[in-house]
Amino acid sequence: MSKKLTTAQIETQAKLLGIETAALRAVIDVECKGSGFNADNTPVILFERHVMRQRLIANGQAKTVDLMMVKRPDLCSKSTGGYGLYSAQHGRLNAASQYHRASALESASWGIGQVMGYHWKALGYSSLQAFINAMYKDESTQLEAMCRYIQVNGLMNALKNKDWKAFARGYNGIAYAKNSYDVKLANAYKKALN
Repeated sequence: MSKKLTTAQIETQAKLLGIETAALRAVIDVECKGSGFNADNTPVILFERHVMRQRLIANGQAKTVDLMMVKRPDLCSKSTGGYGLYSAQHGRLNAASQYHRASALESASWGIGQVMGYHWKALGYSSLQAFINAMYKDESTQLEAMCRYIQVNGLMNALKNKDWKAFARGYNGIAYAKNSYDVKLANAYKKALN
Protein backbone atom coordinates (compact mmCIF):
# COMPACT_ATOMS: atom_id res chain seq x y z
CA MET A 1 0.00 0.00 0.00
CA SER A 2 1.37 3.39 -0.98
CA LYS A 3 2.22 5.98 1.63
CA LYS A 4 1.85 8.79 -0.94
CA LEU A 5 -0.86 11.38 -0.65
CA THR A 6 -3.55 11.32 -3.33
CA THR A 7 -5.29 14.28 -4.93
CA ALA A 8 -8.59 12.98 -3.52
CA GLN A 9 -7.19 13.04 0.04
CA ILE A 10 -6.01 16.64 -0.39
CA GLU A 11 -9.40 17.62 -1.84
CA THR A 12 -11.23 15.95 1.09
CA GLN A 13 -9.14 17.76 3.72
CA ALA A 14 -9.49 21.10 1.88
CA LYS A 15 -13.27 20.64 1.81
CA LEU A 16 -13.33 19.85 5.55
CA LEU A 17 -11.40 23.09 6.20
CA GLY A 18 -13.61 25.05 3.81
CA ILE A 19 -10.67 26.17 1.66
CA GLU A 20 -9.50 25.77 -1.92
CA THR A 21 -7.52 22.63 -2.71
CA ALA A 22 -4.83 24.85 -4.29
CA ALA A 23 -4.36 26.71 -0.98
CA LEU A 24 -3.83 23.48 0.93
CA ARG A 25 -1.53 22.15 -1.79
CA ALA A 26 0.54 25.36 -1.50
CA VAL A 27 1.12 24.76 2.22
CA ILE A 28 2.13 21.14 1.55
CA ASP A 29 4.57 22.17 -1.19
CA VAL A 30 6.21 24.90 0.90
CA GLU A 31 6.41 22.90 4.13
CA CYS A 32 8.00 19.72 2.77
CA LYS A 33 8.53 20.25 -0.93
CA GLY A 34 5.75 17.77 -1.67
CA SER A 35 6.94 14.66 0.18
CA GLY A 36 6.40 13.57 3.77
CA PHE A 37 8.88 10.70 3.65
CA ASN A 38 12.59 10.28 3.04
CA ALA A 39 13.96 7.70 0.59
CA ASP A 40 14.44 5.25 3.52
CA ASN A 41 10.71 5.46 4.39
CA THR A 42 11.23 7.54 7.54
CA PRO A 43 9.09 10.67 7.95
CA VAL A 44 10.69 13.96 6.91
CA ILE A 45 11.69 15.76 10.12
CA LEU A 46 13.65 18.77 11.28
CA PHE A 47 15.15 18.49 14.76
CA GLU A 48 15.17 21.82 16.62
CA ARG A 49 17.90 22.11 19.27
CA HIS A 50 16.40 25.22 20.89
CA VAL A 51 13.07 23.41 21.21
CA MET A 52 14.87 20.44 22.82
CA ARG A 53 16.04 22.78 25.56
CA GLN A 54 12.51 24.17 26.02
CA ARG A 55 10.91 20.72 26.07
CA LEU A 56 13.42 19.34 28.58
CA ILE A 57 12.60 22.25 30.90
CA ALA A 58 8.84 21.76 30.36
CA ASN A 59 9.25 18.04 31.09
CA GLY A 60 11.12 18.67 34.38
CA GLN A 61 14.56 17.70 33.07
CA ALA A 62 16.64 20.74 34.09
CA LYS A 63 19.69 18.61 34.97
CA THR A 64 19.59 17.06 31.51
CA VAL A 65 19.52 20.56 29.98
CA ASP A 66 22.71 21.48 31.85
CA LEU A 67 24.40 18.23 30.80
CA MET A 68 23.39 18.46 27.13
CA MET A 69 24.29 22.13 26.76
CA VAL A 70 27.84 21.22 27.76
CA LYS A 71 28.19 17.82 26.06
CA ARG A 72 25.85 18.24 23.07
CA PRO A 73 25.19 21.92 22.25
CA ASP A 74 24.41 20.72 18.72
CA LEU A 75 21.33 19.01 20.18
CA CYS A 76 20.36 21.33 23.05
CA SER A 77 20.92 25.07 22.95
CA LYS A 78 19.34 28.47 23.45
CA SER A 79 20.23 29.17 19.80
CA THR A 80 18.19 28.22 16.77
CA GLY A 81 19.79 26.75 13.67
CA GLY A 82 22.66 24.29 13.50
CA TYR A 83 20.42 21.83 11.68
CA GLY A 84 22.99 20.20 9.45
CA LEU A 85 21.91 18.07 6.51
CA TYR A 86 18.32 16.89 6.13
CA SER A 87 19.71 13.36 5.86
CA ALA A 88 21.21 13.73 9.36
CA GLN A 89 17.97 14.69 11.12
CA HIS A 90 16.93 11.22 12.28
CA GLY A 91 20.44 10.61 13.60
CA ARG A 92 20.24 13.86 15.57
CA LEU A 93 16.79 12.87 16.89
CA ASN A 94 18.08 9.43 17.92
CA ALA A 95 21.09 10.95 19.70
CA ALA A 96 18.84 13.41 21.58
CA SER A 97 16.48 10.53 22.48
CA GLN A 98 19.31 8.93 24.46
CA TYR A 99 19.00 11.84 26.90
CA HIS A 100 15.19 12.11 27.05
CA ARG A 101 13.04 10.39 24.43
CA ALA A 102 9.77 12.33 24.88
CA SER A 103 11.50 15.72 24.78
CA ALA A 104 13.43 14.70 21.66
CA LEU A 105 10.31 13.52 19.81
CA GLU A 106 8.51 16.73 20.80
CA SER A 107 11.46 18.78 19.46
CA ALA A 108 11.14 17.71 15.84
CA SER A 109 8.75 18.97 13.19
CA TRP A 110 7.14 16.04 11.40
CA GLY A 111 5.94 15.07 7.95
CA ILE A 112 4.07 16.92 5.24
CA GLY A 113 3.01 19.79 7.49
CA GLN A 114 6.19 19.92 9.59
CA VAL A 115 4.03 19.94 12.73
CA MET A 116 6.05 20.14 15.93
CA GLY A 117 5.81 17.03 18.10
CA TYR A 118 4.98 19.01 21.24
CA HIS A 119 1.58 19.91 19.73
CA TRP A 120 0.37 16.30 20.03
CA LYS A 121 -2.00 16.92 22.94
CA ALA A 122 -3.50 20.17 21.56
CA LEU A 123 -4.18 18.35 18.28
CA GLY A 124 -6.21 15.65 20.03
CA TYR A 125 -3.82 12.70 19.94
CA SER A 126 -4.18 10.31 22.88
CA SER A 127 -0.41 10.27 23.45
CA LEU A 128 2.88 11.45 22.00
CA GLN A 129 3.39 7.91 20.67
CA ALA A 130 0.01 8.00 18.88
CA PHE A 131 1.14 11.20 17.12
CA ILE A 132 4.50 9.63 16.16
CA ASN A 133 2.76 6.49 14.88
CA ALA A 134 0.54 8.69 12.68
CA MET A 135 3.62 10.42 11.26
CA TYR A 136 5.11 7.03 10.30
CA LYS A 137 1.86 5.62 8.85
CA ASP A 138 1.42 7.59 5.62
CA GLU A 139 1.16 11.07 4.13
CA SER A 140 -2.61 11.09 4.60
CA THR A 141 -2.27 10.90 8.40
CA GLN A 142 0.49 13.52 8.24
CA LEU A 143 -1.89 15.79 6.31
CA GLU A 144 -4.58 15.17 8.91
CA ALA A 145 -2.17 16.40 11.63
CA MET A 146 -1.40 19.50 9.58
CA CYS A 147 -5.11 20.23 9.10
CA ARG A 148 -5.75 19.73 12.82
CA TYR A 149 -3.03 22.31 13.48
CA ILE A 150 -4.63 24.74 11.01
CA GLN A 151 -8.01 24.29 12.74
CA VAL A 152 -6.75 24.50 16.33
CA ASN A 153 -4.91 27.72 15.50
CA GLY A 154 -7.83 29.27 13.61
CA LEU A 155 -5.97 29.65 10.34
CA MET A 156 -8.75 28.58 7.96
CA ASN A 157 -9.86 32.16 7.18
CA ALA A 158 -6.30 33.22 6.39
CA LEU A 159 -6.09 30.36 3.89
CA LYS A 160 -9.61 31.01 2.58
CA ASN A 161 -8.71 34.67 1.96
CA LYS A 162 -5.21 33.86 0.71
CA ASP A 163 -3.84 36.16 3.40
CA TRP A 164 -0.41 34.57 3.20
CA LYS A 165 1.17 36.91 5.78
CA ALA A 166 -1.47 36.09 8.41
CA PHE A 167 -1.24 32.38 7.65
CA ALA A 168 2.56 32.40 7.71
CA ARG A 169 2.60 34.24 11.06
CA GLY A 170 0.07 31.82 12.57
CA TYR A 171 1.67 28.68 11.16
CA ASN A 172 5.37 29.46 11.48
CA GLY A 173 5.57 32.25 14.04
CA ILE A 174 6.63 35.87 13.99
CA ALA A 175 9.94 35.17 12.22
CA TYR A 176 8.15 33.92 9.07
CA ALA A 177 9.33 36.89 6.96
CA LYS A 178 13.00 35.98 7.52
CA ASN A 179 12.52 33.03 5.16
CA SER A 180 9.96 34.77 2.90
CA TYR A 181 7.46 32.12 3.92
CA ASP A 182 4.47 34.23 2.86
CA VAL A 183 5.99 34.89 -0.58
CA LYS A 184 6.76 31.19 -1.05
CA LEU A 185 3.15 30.34 -0.16
CA ALA A 186 1.76 32.89 -2.64
CA ASN A 187 4.02 31.52 -5.39
CA ALA A 188 3.14 27.89 -4.55
CA TYR A 189 -0.56 28.79 -4.65
CA LYS A 190 -0.23 30.33 -8.13
CA LYS A 191 1.61 27.20 -9.27
CA ALA A 192 -1.06 24.92 -7.75
CA LEU A 193 -3.80 26.70 -9.70
CA ASN A 194 -2.26 25.55 -13.00
